[in-house]
Amino acid sequence: MVALNRAPSEEPAPPAAKAEDLSRYLPFDGQKAYQHLVDVCKLGPRVSGSPAMKLQQDYIRKYLTEAGAQVQFQSWDIRHPETGQPVTLSNIFGRFHPERTERILLCCHYDTRPYADEDPDNPKAPFIGANDGASGVGLLLEMARHIEQVDTKYGVDLVFLDAEEFIFDRERDPFFVGSTYLAEKYRNADINFRYKWGILVDMVGDKDLQIYQERNSLSWRDTRPLVIDVWRVAKKLNIPEFVARPRHTVNDDHVPLHDIGGIPIIDIIDFDYPSPGYGPKYWHTTKDVPENCSADSLAKVGKVILTWLQELE
Repeated sequence: MVALNRAPSEEPAPPAAKAEDLSRYLPFDGQKAYQHLVDVCKLGPRVSGSPAMKLQQDYIRKYLTEAGAQVQFQSWDIRHPETGQPVTLSNIFGRFHPERTERILLCCHYDTRPYADEDPDNPKAPFIGANDGASGVGLLLEMARHIEQVDTKYGVDLVFLDAEEFIFDRERDPFFVGSTYLAEKYRNADINFRYKWGILVDMVGDKDLQIYQERNSLSWRDTRPLVIDVWRVAKKLNIPEFVARPRHTVNDDHVPLHDIGGIPIIDIIDFDYPSPGYGPKYWHTTKDVPENCSADSLAKVGKVILTWLQELE
């Protein structure tokens, strides 16, 4: 993702939460979500088309299948931006109640940047992507365990988007390849379902969690009500890490899904990693590792989304 407007820290954010009893967020289990984060990070960097990405795809397929989802791979080939060799990309769908024509889209990207290109010491170092990559995977795989128990009229698609980060040269290479492909297929395909709402989760594992309202999501007329509703749920649950004011404009996977696909989708993202201000940043550096993420944060975000889904009319 790219921040188009990274605001300075003009107002203090909520203090970082101490480790706490995660039982208040059940049935969503933050520890299980965090274990998924750790497990996929152990595979190494998950660059699109790499052996580690293939292992991660097998991992995601396994847990979606165990949760009762209908698993589908949306695959296509592109040329590697550096070598010109063919690379197979895959968006992974975990579909619950596939027969339902009114659906909810919950998604994340699951690839990692080729390099830690924002690292001040070694911008060509391998990038693990614990928060920027694995946190969304962990959250959605834990979410998958609960979808069948949610009393809702909607079908739910958990979608893992490829090639958000397949960038070797920022001036040359396209961002958001997987979400753009999905959006174009959704717009042009003869399908019998539509997405009522969508939520993209990105960088939601930060130990020092503050999730401000993303400015695109808040400014689009069709998605503003969804932003307000999700933050209402967070307030009701007494989760102050959801801060009910805007901070960053983030160009992320939700933009092509909204602008090309016409899907009313918002971005839940903590772009201040680890915290607001101009201090050291972990984004796209070698410090984006599991030790800088937490089960607490994943539990809070997961609880908000699961509760929102349960209350959706």
